[in-house]
Amino acid sequence: MSTETKGYIRWLGHAAFEIKVYNKTILIDPWITNPKSPVTLDELDKVDFILVTHDHGDHLGETVEIAKKYDSCVVGVYEVTMKLAEQGVKNVLPLNVGGSIKLTSEIEVSAVPALHSSGCGVPVGYVVKTPDIVIYHAGDTGLFLDMELIGRLFNIDLALLPIGGVFTMGPHEAALATLMLRPRYVIPMHYNTFPEIRQDPEQFKDLVERIAPHVKVLILSPGDRVPIPLRI
Repeated sequence: MSTETKGYIRWLGHAAFEIKVYNKTILIDPWITNPKSPVTLDELDKVDFILVTHDHGDHLGETVEIAKKYDSCVVGVYEVTMKLAEQGVKNVLPLNVGGSIKLTSEIEVSAVPALHSSGCGVPVGYVVKTPDIVIYHAGDTGLFLDMELIGRLFNIDLALLPIGGVFTMGPHEAALATLMLRPRYVIPMHYNTFPEIRQDPEQFKDLVERIAPHVKVLILSPGDRVPIPLRI
């Protein structure tokens, strides 16, 4: 990997992330009005692409509003993108589990399984691949054995994993997921937004250090940025 900084990934609270890479801005699960968000909708830069893991409100978020404002291309499973098109989103790019699409010549996105529910379609996670970094956003998911296959397929640099419990994996399951995925770094997400998903990320870090000591845990506060390529 190059040592030159070419972008960053920023946590916007809950499961929302902003990725800046190759002069493009990608939002994943843009619930920007979440209680932990460090920014308002008006403070977002121009958004080129939005990746939606599933259509629950805390992940679909303000997708429609943002996409209409910036003519963003929204990526999601077929049924979700058709639902968004009916709501006036003009630029949608459907795919499904196991599929990959090129967003630009440097940025490719793959949809992978997630063990959860969805109002329509199926929930997914995403692998975002560029020449400088491979990022896995798990979406909302429980632990499942095919995470080992995801790790083997994609050689992940950075995994973004939910640890909140109740609706997703908790810290223990997420630590086992880290072991199976074998990323270089992992960031916990989807916790402490509500009382029901209150967790201590240090517990997750301790568990990973015991069972997957080759993986570095990055505990972020909403608004924190991680450089691309990773140099931490």
